[in-house]
Amino acid sequence: MSPQVIIAAVGALGFALVTAFFALGATIGDGLVSARAVEAIARQPEARPNIMQFLIIGVGFVEANAFIALGLGLYLFFGVANVPKIVSTLLAGH
Repeated sequence: MSPQVIIAAVGALGFALVTAFFALGATIGDGLVSARAVEAIARQPEARPNIMQFLIIGVGFVEANAFIALGLGLYLFFGVANVPKIVSTLLAGH
């Protein structure tokens, strides 16, 4: 097995792991933020508009982390490992 194949495999695996773990983390974070907002509205219904503002801001911060992770994964896939170039080189050689 050539080193190029190993680099391509590790790059693809790294991209998949980074994307999956941060997607899972963002999902859990969105659920926690939303649950706390619902609890706060249940306790103080008159503060609903203010709580909704903070809910939107909180979910935005959580989702921003997911987009940063996607960018990191794409950088790993295309920049560091350059998987498409390695795969096209290996396919052209055979």
